[in-house]
Amino acid sequence: MKTFTAVVYTEDNMYIAECPEVGRVSQGETVEDAVANLREATELYLAEFPPSKRGESPL
Repeated sequence: MKTFTAVVYTEDNMYIAECPEVGRVSQGETVEDAVANLREATELYLAEFPPSKRGESPL
């Protein structure tokens, strides 16, 4: 299992969560929602584009 960074900040009335290692961004009404949405977006992205398909070393 690989651990990724979640950078969370506010914009207007929403929380924005960003994973710089994978380049995914998501949002939510709470910090918890934003991070959960980011986790789901990151998992879906990595399922569709595994590191070996992107020419990167395995996670």
